[in-house]
Amino acid sequence: MLPRVGVGTDVHRFGGDGPLWLAGLEWPGEPGLVGHSDGDAVAHAIVDALLSAAGLGDIGTHFGTAHPEYAGAHADLFLARTHRLVTAAGFTVGNVAVQVQANRPRLLARRAEAEAVLSAALGGAAVSVSATTTDGLGFVGTGEGVQAFAVALLMPAQPRR
Repeated sequence: MLPRVGVGTDVHRFGGDGPLWLAGLEWPGEPGLVGHSDGDAVAHAIVDALLSAAGLGDIGTHFGTAHPEYAGAHADLFLARTHRLVTAAGFTVGNVAVQVQANRPRLLARRAEAEAVLSAALGGAAVSVSATTTDGLGFVGTGEGVQAFAVALLMPAQPRR
């Protein structure tokens, strides 16, 4: 098997009940995102990228509204379960890169913390997080929500000796 690359994206609007969860972190004082789970667009984009690379469908297949047990679930659960699915399919996570498009929250001060939390949920795989705004354009620019894009590299698992 050759290495495989997957792409994922996710979008959630502000207005959800409870606090904001983004990049595996709670952001006190920020409005929550609407979603079946915690609305963590960063984690969801990563899940889609990993599942895509492994050829295992998408986030809706494994965690969608047809799965009520995931209602309100947080990033660590989605990412750890996805990591197990990818591993069972014969892959290890090479690395993940994710870009957040949002006016808020400002991720810079907590980027290293987010990378560490996301990495831990993926069994220690390298995760890099970057962020940008859209200069006032689109729903992100008007502050209506958050969008994230992720790319994941999967490597064939090495056979155990």
